[in-house]
Amino acid sequence: MTRDLRRELILGAAKRCFARNGFAGTTTKSVATAASISEGLLFKHFPSKSALYAEILADECEADPGLIHLLDLPPSTETLVVVVRNMVAYFLHVSDRPEQEEAQRLRLLVTSQLDDGEFARLVFEKVSGLIGPKFSASLDRAVAAGEATRVGQQPLNLFWFAHHMLVMTALTRLPSPPCLGYGDAADLERQTCEFILRGIGLNDDVIAAHLDRELSPEQTRAETTESA
Repeated sequence: MTRDLRRELILGAAKRCFARNGFAGTTTKSVATAASISEGLLFKHFPSKSALYAEILADECEADPGLIHLLDLPPSTETLVVVVRNMVAYFLHVSDRPEQEEAQRLRLLVTSQLDDGEFARLVFEKVSGLIGPKFSASLDRAVAAGEATRVGQQPLNLFWFAHHMLVMTALTRLPSPPCLGYGDAADLERQTCEFILRGIGLNDDVIAAHLDRELSPEQTRAETTESA
């Protein structure tokens, strides 16, 4: 069996184990047994349970149609806004998903940073490789077009600042009732987008134009009703 085929076999077995038992309830031994290999052979492909789980998440992200579409977009101000809107929508609605799988992953990410940080480092590395280049290139295009002002010398830091802010926002909404309701703002998603886009340097007129254009008919009607 080739190394790539063996890797896919291990990942398939691990997905079944994690789906059935969760992260805490899954052991590398149980994954090895499910894959019909030794635990030693598993470690030759994946050095730890965290590395195995992070690889599964990366595979799921790379196969996500929304991310594939996003990565196919050319670097531009519009693409930058799409990246931010998608991030905001994802994190603000983590607690709304009935299966709670994403909420558990978020908890795991945070507890990893309070422990040895291995899982968090792996996730950040994967996210940086997937989205970082598109974010940085789009921000450069926005600056070159006069639609944004350069903020600092490390563009990718702006992505992480936004990411960290959204993680904390999502955490406040995980318990029921939420720890913080943000005034039950009907336009929380848009307000959050505006806050981040201003922080990474976009001009107010550009922000308004892009956000207005990307609002769905349902969102537009909701905001019109709210303002009325």
